[in-house]
Parts: sequence; structure tokens; C-alpha cells
Amino acid sequence: MVSKDSAEIRHYFDWAATAVPDPPVAQTVPFGNPSSLHSEGRAARDALEEARSRCAAVLGVPSRALYFTSGGTESNCIAIHSNLFRRGNGRVIVSDAEHSSVRENVETLERLGKPTGRLPVDSSGRVSPELLTKTFDKYGDVRFAAIMALNNEIGVINDMYALRDVMRKQSVPPHFHCDLVQAAGKIPLDINGWDLDSASLSAHKIGGPRGIGLLYLRRPLETLYTGGGQERKIRPGTENTAGAAALAACLENHAATEKVKNEYALARRRAKRLATGLKTFDRCVFIPRNRDIDDESFSPYILQAAFRDIPGEVMVRALDDLGFAVSTGSACSSSSPDRPVLAAMGIEESLSLEGIRISQGWSTTDEEIDLLLAAIAEVLKFL
Repeated sequence: MVSKDSAEIRHYFDWAATAVPDPPVAQTVPFGNPSSLHSEGRAARDALEEARSRCAAVLGVPSRALYFTSGGTESNCIAIHSNLFRRGNGRVIVSDAEHSSVRENVETLERLGKPTGRLPVDSSGRVSPELLTKTFDKYGDVRFAAIMALNNEIGVINDMYALRDVMRKQSVPPHFHCDLVQAAGKIPLDINGWDLDSASLSAHKIGGPRGIGLLYLRRPLETLYTGGGQERKIRPGTENTAGAAALAACLENHAATEKVKNEYALARRRAKRLATGLKTFDRCVFIPRNRDIDDESFSPYILQAAFRDIPGEVMVRALDDLGFAVSTGSACSSSSPDRPVLAAMGIEESLSLEGIRISQGWSTTDEEIDLLLAAIAEVLKFL
């Protein structure tokens, strides 16, 4: 049994919103402005470029292709709004399962007169090669496509190699942008193999601080806003040297391929333990319903489930009272009851409003999984 007294001990299951921070690493980061020409400025510039090189080594890309930003949202915005400067009137398409920082910025382009289009997803929330092909056939003028690698609400993983092949078959291959914010540290990243033109990452999803992220650009883009020559005029503003160093450390700690594979195996085992326990509750429904916990096209780190006749927000608050942090979906959209990703999958509104997202991380334990299941059982007794 789990009592309210146990809420003094917190158990965190909202890693998809933000990861538990890594212990601070003792390091001295030069305080100077990297754009200054004096010794302090040059030292800061050296530290910034060292961090860039470390990030590039993990991601397997040239350091000159990486730009430090304030996070995944800004990285997505820079890439998407570059379409306002693209020659011609080519169309921008976005999958129906994208994060709001992608989906809503494409809607802004549409309001500004840029041709846009929607890329449907299947009942699992996945962009299939067949759906992508049909979308290209439908529009015929696609020049920019945004498809995330790993979905932040349901954990589905897109087959990036298959989508790449569809992109390459087009008479004019579009710019291929990928939101890698949830994928980093969860699956091996292959920016080169996926043939990406741009991609976004964020430090706080892999144990780093908020306010620092990366934008990968195979080739420089013309950007919407200016204000200085920092980051080779892609992202103006004084650089966050300390954040860049922290991001490099977190990528090395959690996104290097071998470390990802080792953590993935452990996460898969914990996910099976969680799913097996949830299946014992008659009122529990997985989203999507046909999700098989052994299906490796879903991330073991994220599980969306609903409990019949209990609104998701009520379940979140009840578990919070017992010391467990879960969510109803994307933290960036928590102020709205709408669940556009689930709607795109064809999930009925009543079930989507009952959904909660349980997301684990590298420090989650088997004991915490068992305690969460006991807490859910306790909630189901009085709701």
C-alpha cells in the first residue's frame, strides 16, 4: 500500500518532459565573452569551440555544421522559418505527430502565405513510407519536410532510413528536417545515414541544463532574425559557454552509441515490468491499443496509457499526491486539453482525455516501477 505520507519521497516518471539532471561536473568555464578579442574572450571562444568539437564527435558530423541555440524549440524555429527566404514557392510539409514547436511554426508560415501541407500518421502515430509517398504525390511541390525521429507523447520511432529513401526518390529532394530532441540518448542517432539537412537537440532532455541546445545544418541557411554575428550569423546573441560545455558532457554521457545501446537494454526490461503490471488492471488501455511492449518500433522510455472513466489530469494529481510524477502529454502543451497527436492517430476524444504519459530514464529502478504500480492500484480503489 502507498500512503500520502510517502509523498515526501518523490518518484519521477516524467523524463520525456525533462530529464533528471546529471550531477554537476566540476569544471572551470572561462567567463569572458567569446566575441571579445582580449585574452578572456579568446579563452571563452576556445572553450566554446572545444564543446562544439566534442558534440560533433558524438554525433559524427563536422563541427562547422553545429550551432548552439537556446534549445530544441529555437532550433526548430530557425530551420522552419528559413523557408521564408527560400527561392520559389515550394511547399512545407509537417507530420501530424510533431511537437508543437514544429507544428505551430509551420502554421505561422501558412498564415504568412507560405504553401504548407499535412503529412498523416498511421494508427500507431508513425509516418510510414507509404504515407510519405502519397503526400509527395498529392502536393507535387514539397521543398521542406519535418518529421521527428521519436515521438514525445507515445514513444513511436519512425523508420528514418525508409523515409530517407522516399525523400531521395523525389525529382527535387526536399530539405529534410528532424526533431531529435526525444531521440537523443534513447536511440542511436545517424544524422549522416538518415541524410538529414537539419536537426534539433536539447540539453535538458539528456540530463543537462535548460537554455542550451543544438541546431545541425548540413548547409548554412538564411535566418529570419539578426542582431550580431555569433554562431556564424545563424543564431545571434552572446553564446552560453557554460551551457555548451554541459551539453557536450551530456551527449558524451548519454548519446554515444554504445552507451545508448547499454541503457536501452535496461530500459526495455523495466518497460516490460511496467507493462506487465499495467495489464493486470482491467481499466487500463494502452495508447495505441495494439502496442506490444516487445515491439522495438516503440521506445521503452515512453508509455501512454489510459484508465477508463478517470480523466488523465485527475490521475496525474492523484499520483502526485502519492509522490509520483507523471504527465498527460507534452509539457509544452500542458495548458491545453487538446491532444493533436492522439487525434491524428484516430484515438477517440474520450480515451485521449484519459491518457497519461509514463516516461522513465537511466536512473529509474525496478523498485520504483513496482511502487508506481502499487500507487496506481491505490488510486483505482477510490476513483
